Amino acid sequence: MVNGKGTKAELVVTAKGTADRLTSKAPLAFEPLSQPDEITPFVMVDSGKTFQTIEGIGGALTDSSAETWAKLPRKAQQEVLTAYFDGEKGIGYSFCRTNIHSCDFSSGSYEYDSDPADTELAKFSIDHDRKYRLPFIKAALATAKTPFKLFASPWSPPAYMKTNGNMLQGGKLKPEFAPVWARYYGKFVHAYEAEGIAIWGLSVQNEALATQTWESCIYTGEEERDFVRDHLGPALERDGLSRLKLMVWDHNRGLLYARAKIVYEDPEASKYVWGTCFHWYVGDHFDQVRQVAEAWPDKGLVFSEGCPELYNAKRVNDWNWGEKYGLSMLMDLSNGTAAWTDWNVLLDERGGPNHAGNFCYAPIHADTKTGELTYMNSFYYIGHFSKFVRPGAKRVATVTDDDRLLATAFKNTDGKVAVVVLNLSDETVSFSFWIDGETAKSASPAHSIITLVY
Repeated sequence: MVNGKGTKAELVVTAKGTADRLTSKAPLAFEPLSQPDEITPFVMVDSGKTFQTIEGIGGALTDSSAETWAKLPRKAQQEVLTAYFDGEKGIGYSFCRTNIHSCDFSSGSYEYDSDPADTELAKFSIDHDRKYRLPFIKAALATAKTPFKLFASPWSPPAYMKTNGNMLQGGKLKPEFAPVWARYYGKFVHAYEAEGIAIWGLSVQNEALATQTWESCIYTGEEERDFVRDHLGPALERDGLSRLKLMVWDHNRGLLYARAKIVYEDPEASKYVWGTCFHWYVGDHFDQVRQVAEAWPDKGLVFSEGCPELYNAKRVNDWNWGEKYGLSMLMDLSNGTAAWTDWNVLLDERGGPNHAGNFCYAPIHADTKTGELTYMNSFYYIGHFSKFVRPGAKRVATVTDDDRLLATAFKNTDGKVAVVVLNLSDETVSFSFWIDGETAKSASPAHSIITLVY
């Protein structure tokens, strides 16, 4: 796409040591250039070479986020909604996650049906969610001009279904309860959709190999495969929910390839599975993402959870938190990921509420006593992607010839190309964009992220 001599492109910058936070700069003027030279550092984009389609970018709408939001004054509530879900005034979240009954980021453990004798799930009820979570999700959907996609994940089956008789501390699903647990997912989807909240997809189990002090349940790769093949996949079909995007693994990148292989190489299990989702908590392992994308190009990839560290009020303003997001988002998306989901969108002044004491960071923290909101720089780093890379965009070929710069780019459905440039170094780097035969000079400040909309 050559726009012609004098093309003007929007430039947005967030940089350490400055006041720039998603700050619009003077537009860049592009001029024709047949090819880059070897002297000037370049970020080179070929919008004619496309890769995966983007489903969306966003965060998790947990019980903790919803409860924190409910405790805020109305003005602060609206500020949070606008910041996340308004595509013009905010950063336009388009892809979100929520939990199927309780998780660590709930004020307490709860189930939707705790009766072992109720094999038909006649007592299943989402009444617990009516106090905080349903109003929060509905308010978010009302703020977004285009409804975001929402997927749901369980942290544990009900206690009576598990080998340890407890939603917490690992344990496994008892084989005799697999059919009932499989129907539980559909019950959740139908209950939420009856409230006007559409569900895009499901993951089988959050962190399927982690025995946590909070809600958790263990599946080996073979156990997850067999549960999907023999129970969950058929149950969703019977419930008229085969349209849902079902995802396996939902744990760290380090075992991503191995877990995908176990499911995808069983045709009867694989036919029910849209893709694999993953977290970032143990190493980067970005090559696992790329190799899964290359090995199974017909399957999807979703980054489903990431949080920098346990909460420490003294470190809220550390610049490295945003850079961790920027690096992960750029590398995951460049390696074939179709959607990227942060963890809690909002937490309180302690990094909770959280019944497990597992207090964490969120891009926005709210003081529930004063109503004051604190924006971490991670909010702005995420926004450099979520605001400008919209659902339906396709990743396009992007390379750099300077090791200090990382870059990726996407062509949106309106034809505009969004180029994201990340500089993790201590140096300001002068460089030129070269996009489809046109060029413009620019600079990347030290420890910055730039988005160019061309």
